[in-house]
Amino acid sequence: MVANRGMVAGSHNRNEFVMIRNDGDAPAPGKEVKGTVGQACQICGDTVGVSATGDVFVACNECAFPVCRPCYEYERKDGVKCCPQCKTRYKRLKGSPRVPGDEEEEDVDDLDNEFNYKQGNGKGPEWQGEDIDLSSSSRHEPHHRIPRLTSGQQMSGEIPDASPDRHSIRSPTSSYVDPSVPVPVRIVDPSKDLNSYGLNSVDWKERVESWRVKQDKNMMQVTNKYPDARGGGGDMEGTGSNGEDMQMVDDARLPLSRIVPIPANQLNLYRIVIILRLIILCFFFQYRVSHPVRDAYGLWLVSVICEIWFALSWLLDQFPKWYPINRETYLDRLALRYDREGEPSQLCPIDIFVSTVDPLKEPPLITANTVLSILAVDYPVDKVSCYVSDDGSAMLTFESLSETAEFARKWVPFCKKHNIEPRAPEFYFQQKIDYLKDKIQPSFVKERRAMKREYEEFKIRINALVAKAQKVPEEGWTMADGTAWPGNNPRDHPGMIQVFLGHSGGLDTDGNELPRLVYVSREKRPGFQHHKKAGAMNALIRVSAVLTNGAYLLNVDCDHYFNSSKALREAMCFMMDPALGRKTCYVQFPQRFDGIDLHDRYANRNIVFFDINMKGLDGIQGPMYVGTGCCFNRQALYGYDPVLTEADLEPNIVVKSCCGGRKKKSKSYMDNKNRMMKRTESSAPIFNMEDIEEGIEGYEDERSMLMSQKRLEKRFGQSPIFTASTFMTQGGIPPSTNPASLLKEAIHVISCGYEDKTEWGKEIGWIYGSVTEDILTGFKMHARGWISIYCMPPRPCFKGSAPINLSDRLNQVLRWALGSVEILFSRHCPIWYNYGGRLKLLERVAYINTIVYPLTSLPLIAYCVLPAICLLTNKFIIPEISNYAGMFFILMFASIFATGILELRWSGVGIEDWWRNEQFWVIGGTSAHLFAVFQGLLKVLAGIDTNFTVTSKANDEDGDFAELYVFKWTSLLIPPTTVLVINLVGMVAGISYAINSGYQSWGPLFGKLFFSIWVILHLYPFLKGLMGKQNRTPTIVIVWSILLASIFSLLWVKIDPFISDTQKAVAMGQCGVNC
Repeated sequence: MVANRGMVAGSHNRNEFVMIRNDGDAPAPGKEVKGTVGQACQICGDTVGVSATGDVFVACNECAFPVCRPCYEYERKDGVKCCPQCKTRYKRLKGSPRVPGDEEEEDVDDLDNEFNYKQGNGKGPEWQGEDIDLSSSSRHEPHHRIPRLTSGQQMSGEIPDASPDRHSIRSPTSSYVDPSVPVPVRIVDPSKDLNSYGLNSVDWKERVESWRVKQDKNMMQVTNKYPDARGGGGDMEGTGSNGEDMQMVDDARLPLSRIVPIPANQLNLYRIVIILRLIILCFFFQYRVSHPVRDAYGLWLVSVICEIWFALSWLLDQFPKWYPINRETYLDRLALRYDREGEPSQLCPIDIFVSTVDPLKEPPLITANTVLSILAVDYPVDKVSCYVSDDGSAMLTFESLSETAEFARKWVPFCKKHNIEPRAPEFYFQQKIDYLKDKIQPSFVKERRAMKREYEEFKIRINALVAKAQKVPEEGWTMADGTAWPGNNPRDHPGMIQVFLGHSGGLDTDGNELPRLVYVSREKRPGFQHHKKAGAMNALIRVSAVLTNGAYLLNVDCDHYFNSSKALREAMCFMMDPALGRKTCYVQFPQRFDGIDLHDRYANRNIVFFDINMKGLDGIQGPMYVGTGCCFNRQALYGYDPVLTEADLEPNIVVKSCCGGRKKKSKSYMDNKNRMMKRTESSAPIFNMEDIEEGIEGYEDERSMLMSQKRLEKRFGQSPIFTASTFMTQGGIPPSTNPASLLKEAIHVISCGYEDKTEWGKEIGWIYGSVTEDILTGFKMHARGWISIYCMPPRPCFKGSAPINLSDRLNQVLRWALGSVEILFSRHCPIWYNYGGRLKLLERVAYINTIVYPLTSLPLIAYCVLPAICLLTNKFIIPEISNYAGMFFILMFASIFATGILELRWSGVGIEDWWRNEQFWVIGGTSAHLFAVFQGLLKVLAGIDTNFTVTSKANDEDGDFAELYVFKWTSLLIPPTTVLVINLVGMVAGISYAINSGYQSWGPLFGKLFFSIWVILHLYPFLKGLMGKQNRTPTIVIVWSILLASIFSLLWVKIDPFISDTQKAVAMGQCGVNC
């Protein structure tokens, strides 16, 4: 029909709509009005219609709340711009005008309709395909003026003949509307008062005005399907406008999480400052390169090289933070969809991994608290299994775990009865809060006191085991039955598995079942590569797949306890979301720490990384895996590709916003996308996972032809039971498996030779090749096209302990930096690995920054020594500058501070945390990172390996932060101490020179002193750490540092590169007449 023939209005209460024509045209007799078939708009009652592509029009991609195109346009232009149901901001769809706040989206950009509609009487955008065309003359009215039929005579289903002076209204004969049946039409004469039809009446206006508040009471009666864990489920009948069950079903259909964008006024200004800083940087380097210092050319050249490297390092760090986001989860919706009360839980099973190596550095009491917090987690007990990996095969760990299992029988019911947080007893009883708050049960105080006594007795038993383990018997440890402990030799012992709790284990004190608790120590033999933590985690993947086969895996370090009992449910809001779960490889939680000094002297909290960098990555392809507090999709760890849609292969939002979103897609891009789609089809698992529900007997015929048994063995190893479990995508073991054989098979899959000639550590599981296996593992998943999620609930889900001692902290940073250097020189280096794949550009930039940052230590230590050299030689790295040149320096420093301040603004990070991070960047760069570069080069070039040092996680038993002041000698302390001493000597020499030279020397001196003081301020926490509690620096450090500083100063004075040969001759009295 012609676009300007009239306005469409209706009512979902009366299940009618009105077509009011403003001209004399009418459809031909007998011709039905199109557009009446389909779902009704929940605002105006009109049919939703179809989009320009012929699909059903969907205004909100989050909840698919039925809204027609005109109502969608009004809400975006004059309304609240959000979906009435889920409150998610409407995105601009193709054919819609742009409104303030819209983002650049390449897949919907079109020049014809982006900024305005077509004007005049011509045909406007086809909002509903063939259903209806609306021009500017019949533009949709605001929804508070939409006519709804509230009165008037009910007509029969007959359609009267239409005439030029008669206009049609369709009305059903009953209160229920079948969307597949056309709505009957009755006639409206526009010359009459519309109030006679119930339009524009007071009652009509009041109902329309209150629609947003009462929309849940105005829904049409429909029959809905309640979805189960995988889209099935039983029927559920709606009960009309007042039905609570109907509202619950609607809530269950809503998304389980949503993205909360950073406010545009904060983010846009931040991006503008970044671009301005980049422009200023270009002008700054133009000036620096074109104005060398003639009498100190060497100093100038070194400083310019260092500054260029710092600029590149800043670019690598800055641009992955271009599109930061926050996320929000809805645990109530998760419960409505998968865990309704009174029904079997549909939540997926989860296997939780806890890794430990040395019980003397990782106290058993800390590990026990972590295990207890896992066993008491708020999740169905039959769907939680805890696996503890003891890679040191210590009998102390085994015995302490046995004690922990016994104490859990009392602790777990106490936690669940009183709903306490956190559920690690050591940290719960340490809380200095009002523990009676919100506790209404009169028995709570009595039970709490009794439980605290029980825990104190438990601690005594654990500490007794630790004291006993200090002295190892000459013949080795023996178990309670007199047999020798199999793990007496930690480098040569068989595999060990012990199930402490579970379906066949004991119950708690209330008679309820407890989650499964399994002790695992993989086999180790001389001559086999064990790959440290990565090898231990891969062994846990296999043994858990054989015994329980949870659909998802969550790994924590032994010192990271569950601070929130809802942690697993938080992860499942993403993993079990129908839209996100199919392409999400893991959900990473931020690391939070206990026991850190008030001022966080050595930046242990790492707030800047977790609250700024990781949020930025979440807006691209997802955060990096940081080694703990991470929930994995088991299929992603098996090396499978994700199931990607065409939209997932579009360029990311950052590239589109930087490069422009309204350009026509190039042929090369389309070719690349087609290649990607073909690759997805070819590289995806050729088994249909959902169809394989039987055991090994089911893998025959077509599947056997596609993937032979030999290929399966080459990929997963020679374990038929484990291979069969890899196809159980919803968890659980194959039905045909004999339970009696599971333990024997579990021992087989943790044998030391199982991984030989397989893809374990190469394409499957945790990836080998670096001591920071976490970075490699996450990188491989992202390179396959998976995305990851960053989950930051208001209450931190995990908390751990951090090394507050200076030497321990530097050793920890050394290990991280060494792992980055190993990746830099490996085949998995992000600089050249997997180009043309599915790794997004800015995600690759972030990974490149992660592996090249140790190299910054070389220019950093040179730049920190330059101030002292300038003071000792009375030279400077900058020539005498004019007012014009001084402007560039002022703008440069201003842009640096502005970027930092705006970053703190949108992230919520405090300025003290930011400053501590800057200080430790210099401390680590002049010590641990420098050593890591040389150790990495020795390992790559000469094959000299470095020993893996487990970070000490001992408690402060001698007082609060006693470990902070303990001095532990390490060679890592020498370089930064030397830098400190050289700068102090330089400051004394510079001031002395200025005093002797007179007033003219004080002006240039201030610039040099500022430069040197800047270095000392950054190293101030390091200086305090050296002095300890008694403010006394150890003698050995002083001797080494003064010796190195003196040698350096004497050599520089003797061999001054900035004095010409003639000047040297004059100074030495060897100049003749020709001087």
